Amino acid sequence: MNRTTLSLFATTAVLAVVAGVAALNPPSGDNAGTRPAGRMPVQRSTLLCPAPTSSDVASTTYTAFTPPGKGAAAAGSTADLLPAAGPARTDAKKDDPKKDASKDAAKDASKGDKKTDGKTDGKKAETDPGKPVLSLKEPGKPVTATTERSDAPALLGSATGPLAPGWTAQQTTTVAAGSGRGLHGVSCVPPDTSFWFPGASTAKGRQDYVHVSNPDNSAAVVDLELYGPDGRIKAPSGEGVAIPPRSTVPVLLSSLTDAPTENLTLHVAARSGRVGAAVQASDDKAGGDWLAPAADVSAGAVLPGIPADATSVRLIAFAPGSDDADVTVRLAGASGSISPAGHESLHVKSGMTTAVDLGDLTKGEAGSLLLTGAHGSGTVVAALRVTRGKDDKQETAFIPATPAIEARGTVADNRAKASTLSLVAPGKDAQVTVTSSAGSEGGAPVGKSYTVKAGTTLTVEPPQPADGKGVFAVTVEKVSGGPVYASRMLALPKDGVPMFTIQPIPDDRSTVAVPKAEQDLSMLNG
Repeated sequence: MNRTTLSLFATTAVLAVVAGVAALNPPSGDNAGTRPAGRMPVQRSTLLCPAPTSSDVASTTYTAFTPPGKGAAAAGSTADLLPAAGPARTDAKKDDPKKDASKDAAKDASKGDKKTDGKTDGKKAETDPGKPVLSLKEPGKPVTATTERSDAPALLGSATGPLAPGWTAQQTTTVAAGSGRGLHGVSCVPPDTSFWFPGASTAKGRQDYVHVSNPDNSAAVVDLELYGPDGRIKAPSGEGVAIPPRSTVPVLLSSLTDAPTENLTLHVAARSGRVGAAVQASDDKAGGDWLAPAADVSAGAVLPGIPADATSVRLIAFAPGSDDADVTVRLAGASGSISPAGHESLHVKSGMTTAVDLGDLTKGEAGSLLLTGAHGSGTVVAALRVTRGKDDKQETAFIPATPAIEARGTVADNRAKASTLSLVAPGKDAQVTVTSSAGSEGGAPVGKSYTVKAGTTLTVEPPQPADGKGVFAVTVEKVSGGPVYASRMLALPKDGVPMFTIQPIPDDRSTVAVPKAEQDLSMLNG
C-alpha cells in the first residue's frame, strides 16, 4: 500500500470522529497504536424546546446564541429552531395513552402552517414546519423571537459547523394571570434516553405536564415512571407512550394516577429512540415554572443559586439504586459553608422520594445547597423548589442538581439589571471568566474574571455589554482550580409579584475527544 492511500485512510478516520456530537471514550492501555490527542469542536448540535404555554394571557421570548470561536460561520453552517409537528398540549388518557397521544400529534400536525404574532429581529416569527422560528447566522450575537400565541408549538433545532459548539437556546414566558401565573423559563435540552425530575407533583392545585419531544424521523417509545414517599406509584398508562417522529407530546401527570401526591420524582426513560423532556409546573396559588432535568445519578449533588430573599425552600431527593442514600447537607454562602440547623443530614430510602422543608434557610444571603454522600452510600438525584414572596404574591421556581462546568457553559436570555449569576466551588478555589455577549440589537461583549473561594457561593450581576441593546447571553468559562457550578436567576417583577426563573448552567459539551495515530502512517511505504 502506498503512502498516499495510507494518508487518505488516516484523514478519513479523523474526519469521521470530528463529525460526531458525542465524546469518544479514550483508548485503553491495551489499544496500541492510538493515544488521546486533545479535543476538537463538535460539528452538529441538537436542541429540543417544549411548547411554552396554553395561556391566552402570556408572551414568550425565544433566544438563541453560540459563543464566538476561532473562526466566523462558514458557508452552509446553520442553527435553526423549527416547529415540531405535535400538539401544544394534551392529557394522556388512562385507557390508552399511546393511541391518544399519537392520534392527537398527527391531528395537530397541520397547525404548523399558522404564523405567530411575534417578531424575529423585527420580522414575524413563523410556525410553518418548513420555516424556522429562529435562525442564528453568526456566533457571538444572540437572536430573538417573540409570540403571544397560546398554541405556539414545541421547537426542534439543529446547528452545524462553527455555529454548533456551545449553541444554546432558551424560551422565557410571562404568564399574566391564572394557574401558573409568573415567569416560566427553560433552556432547550439535547436529546437523551433518561431524565430525572425530583419535585414534580400530582397534588390538588398543581398541574404538572411533562413535555416529551422526539427529534428523529422514527417513532420513540418512553416510560413515565412516578415515585412517591412510599415507592413506585402504579401508573400503567404511563408505560410505552409513543412519541411520533419530529413531534412533542405533553402529558398531564395527574392523568397517570388516581393517587394525588405532593412530592414526586418522575423518571422519563426511553425504550427506543432518543427524546428531550421538561416538566412545566403550574400552581393555583404559588405561580409556576419549568422543572429542568436533574444532573445524572451520583453519590452527591450541587444545587446552585438559592436567592437571598427566598421565603421557602424545599429539598426533594430520590434514591434510584438498590441501596439507601445518606447525605450530609450544607449551605454554601458568601463567606463559607454551614450545616442547616436540624437538617445536617438526610436519609433517602431506596426507590423512594424524600422531601424536607428547609424554610427561609438563606436568611438574606444567597447560597447553594451541597449534598455529599457518605462512604458506601447509595446514589441520589435531587432538586429544590424555591418560593419568593408571600400570600397571594408568591412565585415559585426550581433548582435541579447541576453538573459542573468543565470548560464552558452559557445561558442565553439575559436582561439589563434583571440577571443574577451564582457560582459555587464546593471543594477548592476556582477561577472563572464571565463574558456578556453583544446585545441582540447592538453593542460589544464585555468580560470579567472572578475567583470563587472554596466552599462558598459567589453571587454577581453579569457585566453589561458595552452600549448593549436588547437581550444578551452570559458565558462562564473555567480558567483553573477546583470544580465550579453555576446557575442564573432572571427576575422580572410585575404588579407586586416577584416573578423569577432559575436556569442551571451545565457544561456546553462543545468539544469531542479525538484520538490520533501513535505513528505517522503517511511516512510508511507499502
